Amino acid sequence: MFTRLVSGELFILQWRHSQWSTCLRLLSCNSVIGPDRGQDLSREERTVPTERTCSSNSQVLSRPEKQKRVCKVILDRFDQQYGQELGPLWPSARAVLLNPGCWQYGVMLNRFAAVSEVKQRLQGQGFVSLLPHTDLPLNSSLPQPHPASPTQPSSIPHPGPPPPSLQCFIHPSPVRYPSPPHRQGQLKPYYLMNAASLLPVLALGVEEGDRVLDLCSAPGGKALAILQTADPALLCCNEMDPHRRDWLAKTLESFIPQSLSSTVTVSNQDGRNFGQSEAGMYDKVLLDAPCSNDRSWLFSGPGGEQHGAGRLRERARLPTLQTQLLRSALAALRPGGVAVYSTCTLSRSENQEVVEAVLNTCPGVELQDLEEELALPLQEHFTFTPLGHTPSLGLLVVPQQGQTWGPMFLSRIKRIH
Repeated sequence: MFTRLVSGELFILQWRHSQWSTCLRLLSCNSVIGPDRGQDLSREERTVPTERTCSSNSQVLSRPEKQKRVCKVILDRFDQQYGQELGPLWPSARAVLLNPGCWQYGVMLNRFAAVSEVKQRLQGQGFVSLLPHTDLPLNSSLPQPHPASPTQPSSIPHPGPPPPSLQCFIHPSPVRYPSPPHRQGQLKPYYLMNAASLLPVLALGVEEGDRVLDLCSAPGGKALAILQTADPALLCCNEMDPHRRDWLAKTLESFIPQSLSSTVTVSNQDGRNFGQSEAGMYDKVLLDAPCSNDRSWLFSGPGGEQHGAGRLRERARLPTLQTQLLRSALAALRPGGVAVYSTCTLSRSENQEVVEAVLNTCPGVELQDLEEELALPLQEHFTFTPLGHTPSLGLLVVPQQGQTWGPMFLSRIKRIH
C-alpha cells in the first residue's frame, strides 16, 4: 500500500469546513434546465447524447448511455466570454463541448504491465501512436510485476520494468475503448484519458533522478504519465480531500508495482503551503490546478438553475486560489527547476491572467516558450491557440471538430534564483 502523505481538492480550501459540501455540489453543476428555461436552446442543445456510434469498426466499444442536460446559465456565460476570447474558434468548440458523443480519448499504455497484446489490438483497430518518437518496442517476455497490494513473496527474481517510454494511442474517430478490467494480482495495462492531459507532463520534462511534486494529483492520470516518461528519485502526489485521496491511492495501486512504494508517496497538505514547508526541495513541480472544468460544467444534474449561478460566483474566486498555488509551486522549486501550470478550462482569467499575475509578482522566475517544443510538432493532433503570437503566456488547446482534445492550457516557468 502506498504511503498516504499528500492530496487536495484545493478548490475548497478557500472556505470553512462547514461550507465544503456546498462547494463540492457546485463543482458538479447540479442545475437542470426546465422547459421554460431551455426555450432559447435547440432541442439538441437541451438534451445531448453522451455517446454514439462513431465508427464502423465493430471491435471498438460504442455503447449508449444516459443523456445529459445542458446548464443554460453556464452556456450563456460561455457564449458571452468565449465568443470574445476565442472569436471564430468558439462556434466549433461550442459544438464539441455540447456533444460528448464526439469526444475522443487516448489509451496510455502502462510500462509496468504486459501490454504487447493490447498494443497489437489497438493498432488492428485503427489506433495510431500520438508520439511516434517515443513509441519504443516493449519486451513482451517480461514477467508481470507484483501490484501494490499484499502478496506472498516470491523466490524467483523479477527483472525491472522496461525503460521509460510514454506510449499513447489515439483514434481519428471518437470511438470508445473499454476500461481495463480489474484482475487480482495484476496491474492494469492501460489508462484512458483526454490525450491533451499528456501535454503538461511532456512540458515538465522529468528526467532520471528528479524530485517531482504533483501538487494537485487526483485522480492520478498525470502521475502515471510522469512514471512512463522517467524514473524519478521521488514523486510526491499531493491531494488533500480524503475522498479524492482515496481515488488517487487506488489509481496508483492499480497501475504501479509495489517496488515503487518508497518512490511514489501520497500527501495531504494544503498545496499553498508547499512553498514554505518544502521550499526549494523539488526539481520539477506540476500544478494541474483546480479550475472551472468546461466539459463538466456545461451539464447539469438534479437541482435547480440557482446552482449554475452559484458555480459562476465560485468561478470568479478561482483565479485567487490558482495564483496562490502557482506561487507556492515556484517557491518549492530549487534554482534551475521548472514548474508547469495547467488547467482544463478555456477561461483567460484562469489561464493567461494567472500566469501574468505570478510573473509580475514573483522575482527570479522566467516564462519558457513551448511553441517549438510542443505545439508545432503536435499540431497535427491538437488545435493550439495562439501560435505565432509574441509574447505568449502559454499554450491553449481548443477542442474542434475532428480534434476534440481539450480544453487544456499549459505554461512552463523556470526558477532562475
